[in-house]
Amino acid sequence: MAPAEKVQRYEAFVSDVLQRDLQHVLRHRDAVFEQLAQLLQLRNVLERLQDLSGPLQTQVDLGCNVYVSAEVPDPSRVCVALGYGFFAELTLPEALHFIHRRSLLLSQLSETLTKDSAKIKANIRLVLEGLRELQGLKDLPEELWGNVLL
Repeated sequence: MAPAEKVQRYEAFVSDVLQRDLQHVLRHRDAVFEQLAQLLQLRNVLERLQDLSGPLQTQVDLGCNVYVSAEVPDPSRVCVALGYGFFAELTLPEALHFIHRRSLLLSQLSETLTKDSAKIKANIRLVLEGLRELQGLKDLPEELWGNVLL
C-alpha cells in the first residue's frame, strides 16, 4: 500500500471515527452537566421549602408568560421525576436524599465521560503523530495541538 493511500485512510479514520466519537462524548457530558445544574437548582428550592412554615404562596406559569397565583397548603411533600416518565411523591428530606444520590451518580458519569474524551484526544494525537512521521513533516508546535483536538 502506497504511503499516500495510508495517509488518506488514517485521515479518514481521524475525521470519520475519532472526531465523531469525541463530539458524541462531549455532547453526552454536556447533557450530564445540564442535569447536574437542574438538580442543584431543585436542591436549593427544596432547602428553601424546608425553611418555610405554613402554606406556600407562588405563581404558576400557564404558558406564554401567563401567570396565576396559587397557594400550596402543605408543601411538605413534592413530586420528583425519577426518570423514564416515572414520578414519586416524596417528603422534603427524602427528595433531598434522592437528589444527593442522583447527583453523585451523575458526577461519576461526568468523570467517566471526561476520561473517555481524554482517551479519544490522545488517540487522535497518536494518529496525527503517525501521519506526521509518514509524511516526513517536522514537529507541530505545542500551542497548535490544542486547535487540532477541538
